[in-house]
Amino acid sequence: MPDPCRRSISWTGHRGHGGSQSDHDHTLPHPLPRRPRRPRPEFPVKGVLTVAAVQATPVILDAEATLAKTIGLLREAAARGADLVVFPEAYFSLYPSGTWAHRATTWTDGAEELYARMWDSAVDVGGPIVQALAVTCAELGIHVAVGVNERIDARPGTLYNTLLVVGPGGVLLRHRKLMPTMHERVFHGQGAGDDLDVVALPGGARVGGLICWENWMPLARWRIHEGGPQIWLAPTADDSHRWQAAMQYLATEAGAFVVSVPQYLPASAYPDDFPMPLPDDVEVFGRGGVCVVGPTGQVVAGPVYDKEEMLVVSCDLGEALAAKRYFDVAGHYARAEVLGH
Repeated sequence: MPDPCRRSISWTGHRGHGGSQSDHDHTLPHPLPRRPRRPRPEFPVKGVLTVAAVQATPVILDAEATLAKTIGLLREAAARGADLVVFPEAYFSLYPSGTWAHRATTWTDGAEELYARMWDSAVDVGGPIVQALAVTCAELGIHVAVGVNERIDARPGTLYNTLLVVGPGGVLLRHRKLMPTMHERVFHGQGAGDDLDVVALPGGARVGGLICWENWMPLARWRIHEGGPQIWLAPTADDSHRWQAAMQYLATEAGAFVVSVPQYLPASAYPDDFPMPLPDDVEVFGRGGVCVVGPTGQVVAGPVYDKEEMLVVSCDLGEALAAKRYFDVAGHYARAEVLGH
């Protein structure tokens, strides 16, 4: 049976005027290969989607304990009115911080044990962790977006840095990070790029996004822009000020609400038996910086640093429509027939 999370990609030419490619021989190629057009679910153009951006610390290398914590946070978010709850990059159950992970890129002692324990605490998309999240979503009437180290139980080996969107019916979206950054390439394989899409939250909104520095990749962003997202997910491990500036630019470019959620990672969160040595002079490995940015680049919540935090923001989808009236990057401002060659 074909994998429902994989899609083939084919080029169908410019579709701005309707008709077939043969009807428009003068049209230049589009900047990226086009996927076949397919019916999309109905999305509301207006309305409100309430988002909870959860800057949380995982129980490092312990998926079951992280799941228990996550379910508690989902209940809290639902009680505060959230429709969509967003967690950080690699939240299940360890982000390999460059502060210490560079040691694991060699044959050093502890590197093999670290990878084995990362595998043990990783998530199979068809496994019990995701099933438990879906059951909780069904109970609470919510959706969750969460970053995981993804493993494939049927083929043990490579891990992927993956963003999942899960609802009452299961997985709506699985996106594997296209290009792990620097030392991350020792821990994570490359995504295939066949999962760059925008999905429907039933009765909710267009939701899409990218992981960490993928959001700096223009052609990857273009693929998401094509779907006209209203909510853009940007889980990350970047706690820099330039990241905050990038999120404001991204929201302006997309005409969407951007939900950026890093981890807060104090040294005290690492277990005593962590396989790799940690630097003695570092007290925090990820300061956070959770924020929500509106469709015209205005920061509507955050950023919050140096603690765990849950930001709950009501996103007026009409603001995304209004922003695209001025600037629709994959619509009236695209000019693919000029730039796509």
